[in-house]
Amino acid sequence: SKPRSQMTDLIYTEKELVQSLRDYIKAEESKLAAVKSWASKLDALTRVSTSDPEGYLAHPVNAYKLMKRLNTEWSELESLVLQNPSDGFISNMSIHRQYFPDEEDETGAAKALMRLQDTYQLDSETFSRGKLPGTHSSAMLTVDDCFDMGKTAYNDADYYHAVLWMQQSLRQLDAGEEAVVSKSDILDYLSYSVYQMGDLPRAIELTRRLVAIDPSHQRAGGNLRYFERLMFKQLNELNQAYQPSSEEPIQLGTYSRPKDHLPEREAYEALCRGEGVQMNERRRSHLFCRYQDGNRNPRLLLKPIMEEDEWDSPHIVRYLEVLSHEEIEKIKELAKPRLARATVRDPKTGVLTTANYRVSKSAWLEGEDDPVIARVNQRIEDITGLTVDTAELLQVANYGVGGQYEPHYDFSRKDEPDAFKRLGTGNRVATFLNYMSDVKAGGATVFPDFGAAIWPRKGTAVFWYNLFKSGEGDYRTRHAACPVLVGSKWVSNKWLHERGQEFRRPCGLTEVD
Repeated sequence: SKPRSQMTDLIYTEKELVQSLRDYIKAEESKLAAVKSWASKLDALTRVSTSDPEGYLAHPVNAYKLMKRLNTEWSELESLVLQNPSDGFISNMSIHRQYFPDEEDETGAAKALMRLQDTYQLDSETFSRGKLPGTHSSAMLTVDDCFDMGKTAYNDADYYHAVLWMQQSLRQLDAGEEAVVSKSDILDYLSYSVYQMGDLPRAIELTRRLVAIDPSHQRAGGNLRYFERLMFKQLNELNQAYQPSSEEPIQLGTYSRPKDHLPEREAYEALCRGEGVQMNERRRSHLFCRYQDGNRNPRLLLKPIMEEDEWDSPHIVRYLEVLSHEEIEKIKELAKPRLARATVRDPKTGVLTTANYRVSKSAWLEGEDDPVIARVNQRIEDITGLTVDTAELLQVANYGVGGQYEPHYDFSRKDEPDAFKRLGTGNRVATFLNYMSDVKAGGATVFPDFGAAIWPRKGTAVFWYNLFKSGEGDYRTRHAACPVLVGSKWVSNKWLHERGQEFRRPCGLTEVD
């Protein structure tokens, strides 16, 4: 999907186009009015002339006016009819079209909705009626919108979502909503998707409904005979009687979602919903908050930073009031023109590519770009006590609706072609993550390994070590950015590297200190 900043431009573009469309309608209407007045004038004239052609032409003025009308006036009328008031609108469209989203953008947005549907366990009804947590306005999906969602999934061979959305489309059509798409089209997709999900009885029932509406539908008839043969073959093998399918509408739990590449998918999504967080009273009693002056750092002596424990082991802390509203606005302003779809390193080839598991826009800012960036870098050094000389640039990321970063490690692992070798600064020892916006719903940072969920709060930052003091990777720090359900999430992060920390964070006595 497009970055938020570009999408807001599209909103203004659309407003301009609506104005242009209004102008076109006005021009078209005034043209029609002119043609109509000609028509009624000529209508009256010809009524008189045809009632008595001889008598009419006996008058010399009438004879002259007939010549004049046919020679010049009808030609004028012809050029009036040939005028095309749509030119302005069409050229306006062509100018803006280069900035329009394309097929890929539309598919991406549809898939984002399905991602949200899965992660937050929302049924298609909730989405279609626009009832989302934290929203006051509602945005509705029509029968045709739901049908297009289903078609997007279907074309991707994702029959699980195709069923959910075709079912919703059908439900709204049956409730009497107007639509372009026909009931037989919906049943066609729905019945085949249900068959693909392995539910023969329901596929048969839906195909029967399709044949009843549209008896001439060739494929449906063929499918029905095929499904029935298959069904009876299965029943014979199992020695069972035919059970008609349940009348219950298909819901979220009717079919199970196909497994995918992510082993901890269930745990990750539960944490995103705030379920299964492994925080208990005993653990909470070990968490404290304190004023942190960075080992009597002169910049923090007068105004120490507030530090709160978010998790005991591995130790994760949250700092309060790290960035001011003005600093956040400045960072966003610097990042906006540079935002581009974030890339990830392919572990097998070491090549940077875009990936579905990381959907966000990111930009890198250096201290030289603006005094604010230099100040933020210095502040991170003061708070953590680690040098930022060997750190990567400040990365700013914007996650729009559906934006996410699935579970990943921030450090480079033994089995990878070393991504950080070329930097000569060692591995990513720690992560400092600034939350630069509040998110209405979704968008948590979660750690599936030990069951933590950290919710974005504007102006705060979280910090953790990715490596033990020995330089060994702490595999518990695998974490994810949950998809944003409502709102927009802005973060900036600083990845600190091992070089230069030798005396700031010396080794312990064991490998896992």
